[in-house]
Amino acid sequence: MFESKNSSPHFIAAIVGFTLGTISAILLEIASGHQAALIGFLLIAITGFILTRYLVEKFIHRKINLIYKFIYQTKASKREEFFQKNVLPKPTIDTIGEEVLQWADQRKAEMEMLERNEAFRKEFLQNLSHEFKTPAFAIQGYLETLISGAAEIENIRAKFLNNAYRNTERLIHLISDLDEITRLESGKQELHLQDFIIQDLIIEVFESLSIKAEDKKSICTIKKGCEIPIMVHADKEKIRQVLINLVDNAIKYGNAEGKVEAGVYKTDGKNVLIEITDDGIGIAEEHLPRIFERFYRTDYGRSRNIGGSGLGLAICKHIVEAHGGFIQARSTPGIGTTFGFTLKAKEQQRSS
Repeated sequence: MFESKNSSPHFIAAIVGFTLGTISAILLEIASGHQAALIGFLLIAITGFILTRYLVEKFIHRKINLIYKFIYQTKASKREEFFQKNVLPKPTIDTIGEEVLQWADQRKAEMEMLERNEAFRKEFLQNLSHEFKTPAFAIQGYLETLISGAAEIENIRAKFLNNAYRNTERLIHLISDLDEITRLESGKQELHLQDFIIQDLIIEVFESLSIKAEDKKSICTIKKGCEIPIMVHADKEKIRQVLINLVDNAIKYGNAEGKVEAGVYKTDGKNVLIEITDDGIGIAEEHLPRIFERFYRTDYGRSRNIGGSGLGLAICKHIVEAHGGFIQARSTPGIGTTFGFTLKAKEQQRSS
């Protein structure tokens, strides 16, 4: 009859007091009459109510204190304990329920984050191990062959030493990129901001990669309509590094005799959008959210044959975000890929 999932200590105490008072009143009515029954009912009902409420609340708050010990990791001082016991209002059951549910949701979110981080850590360590082992084992193999007698044959000696040197360069490049991304993530890398024309820097990057472009018979150019000089406020050498990574990838993964185009656009008067576009193999949609992760590759075999540390896009992302901008990619397999990132415009351009 009195079952309820939301019964309060006051309600429980009232039911107990009323029940005891009723039973006592009936007994006194039988034994002593109406007046004694009424007095007995009031005394026993009130006493039962007070006693039951005290015992129930005492029991509940003892359990609540135990719950708080589990869900809160900070230890209260003596002063805080005094205020909690004697001054501050006692939390209700509903309040405790809400706090426990919030605590459970927080712990669930933390567990999910830890699981994702653990999966990412394992994948990162596996990829890192593979990236180091591949050139290291190659160097070891070439040197073992030379030591075992192949060094006496001049053409083999030259070929194997050259291959060992190339793999050593790959190791050094990998270590250098790891050091770079560590500095960027720690925030220790200072930015030397200056105003410069972004198209001039793009042309310099095209010229520095001209030999690679000629090997692929690729044409690197600034898109029509984007030639008007636009000044940005950024660290020129860091942005050079971003552009070299993006243009180098566009040449590598673009089609032979293809085109690499750079576009420069004013967006909202405060920012400038720079895009590097190729007409190559493209990237499948499911890979796009992860391409800026360290060592993530859409095609491991093809990527390793082409070369690279697998850290270039991750470094680009950190550099651009350190400038307060963002970087993204859009792509369609068989059509090509566009990488775009934003930089702050020069102060005068923002006000004009």
